[in-house]
Amino acid sequence: MTSNCLNCNEEIAGKFCSNCSQAASKHRFSLSHVIKHDFIHGIFHFDKGFFYTIKELFSRPGHSIREYVQGKRTKHFNYFTTIILLLTISYFLQKWGKIEVASLFNQTASSGLFKILKNYSKFTVFLHIPIIAFASYLFFRKSKQNYTENLVLNLYLQCGVLTISLIFPICMLFTENKEFLLAVNVFLSVLTFFYLIIFNYQYFSVFDIKKYKLIIRVVIIAILFLVTKQLINNFLNFVGLKYLH
Repeated sequence: MTSNCLNCNEEIAGKFCSNCSQAASKHRFSLSHVIKHDFIHGIFHFDKGFFYTIKELFSRPGHSIREYVQGKRTKHFNYFTTIILLLTISYFLQKWGKIEVASLFNQTASSGLFKILKNYSKFTVFLHIPIIAFASYLFFRKSKQNYTENLVLNLYLQCGVLTISLIFPICMLFTENKEFLLAVNVFLSVLTFFYLIIFNYQYFSVFDIKKYKLIIRVVIIAILFLVTKQLINNFLNFVGLKYLH
């Protein structure tokens, strides 16, 4: 038995429209349906997608994202949505912290940056990604990954970096000891550096690149990632000091 899709009017022969994926079901909304299907499905879909992605980013980061780029995409959460969620979590953790982040650093030197981040963090977090994606595209051209694929892998890499950075505001929930928090910040910088190396090494390890060349390149890319981010932060600090009052 066939029917027409209510969304695009395409003929439907099964449970879903082959043209737009609209369900063939025409049931009316009921409280039971909203609770049992929409609410429960939404919660567990989020759970499986978001937390699956975070788990993969720390159990087999490069391998998992390479598989995603090559087509194994059903289980992963969208990279843009993951970044926004991580930024939101970080925002609330900082709000509940015992000390403000800005008070830990040289406010005179970095006040412009904090002004920018306060209002535009959802945009500034992406600024270094196109640059580092182009660098990884050039460094690993032998892998035959195009620029957009490098862009996607670096967006997921940023998800991992943001997850690591959550450790800092979590620590701020329990202490306002500046020396301890600054030490945590240094530790996270080192941890991030090694995470960048592991991620890129795993991702590009299956391509025909000699091991010693691969190691050299992933170390350079990790350094470029951090340097590029710092340079952009310096630029944002300049813009904030000059134009935001």
